[in-house]
Amino acid sequence: MHQRKTLLYIGNKLAVHGKPPTAIDSLSVKLQEEGFSVITTSSKQNKILRMLDMILTVIQNRNRAQLVLIDTYSTQNFYYALIVATFCRFFKIPYIPILHGGNLSNRLKNNKNLSNKLFGKALTNVAPSKYLMQQFKDAGFHNITYIPNTIEIENYHFKHRESITAKLLWVRSFSEIYNPLLALKILEILKNKGITTSLCMVGPDKDGSLEICKRKANQLNLPITFKGMLQKEEWIDLSKNYDIFINTTNFDNMPISVMEAMALGLPVISTNVGGLPFLVENEIDGVLVPPNNPEAFVKAIEYLCTNPVQAQKITENARNKMKGFDWEKVKHSWIALLDN
Repeated sequence: MHQRKTLLYIGNKLAVHGKPPTAIDSLSVKLQEEGFSVITTSSKQNKILRMLDMILTVIQNRNRAQLVLIDTYSTQNFYYALIVATFCRFFKIPYIPILHGGNLSNRLKNNKNLSNKLFGKALTNVAPSKYLMQQFKDAGFHNITYIPNTIEIENYHFKHRESITAKLLWVRSFSEIYNPLLALKILEILKNKGITTSLCMVGPDKDGSLEICKRKANQLNLPITFKGMLQKEEWIDLSKNYDIFINTTNFDNMPISVMEAMALGLPVISTNVGGLPFLVENEIDGVLVPPNNPEAFVKAIEYLCTNPVQAQKITENARNKMKGFDWEKVKHSWIALLDN
């Protein structure tokens, strides 16, 4: 394998502190396996120290790094990306923002000047969903490259379900934008209808939503298990005990947890927001429902439970679709972009 470029990859490397792994944790390793030399930063827990560490790493590697990759989100991390990109331009190092935030389209509208600086002056911007690519094109950016989020399909054992019950699984950070309370409303309606049901919620707390959900579950005496944050292998193992995956989010891009559920053979019911209609084809490889509509979710759950053959078709189609997102296929797009 020939010696490829030296890359500097900037992102939140907080998995070492027990936080959920982010793109930098997996993609940096995969790119190294393909022959790139990859320097990564930062794993500092304090936000200001992390920001300083990122800047310092750019300065220290200004003559070594041939290209800088920047994980770019829509919340506070947007400003990390902005400042890092400013230093890259100063040192004339080409940089590529990798777009992750489901709410980045609002940044484009509300921070036009800053967005033009960060995204407009980039070598290109990598969009992991066709939805986000379209949002950027509509905002006048044409330096966009679509490279989808990826999974390693062999790590996801497909479970064939003969019958479907209302045993629900939810995997996400507990954050208001992901609307975890909607999952409780769905469960409450199912329970009131006399349907045998249960819900397992997996994920770390982001903004106090977990405590709110726990209190509400107690008040309503709902059959919910809160698992907190699990390692990927743990929740994949847990998924065998459930029959339907629900994604209740209000904003989204191309959520890996939904892709993983599709790979595992769990029929997915999701809100039709953001990038989800670009990932899930309604009633072909999943079910899409309007956001914040528990009745629509319940109707979809009842439909899957009473039509197991249709549910099996949906899960088989979903699995086949996810094969197209396997790293062995997607890596060629990364190599072509970075070797240029």
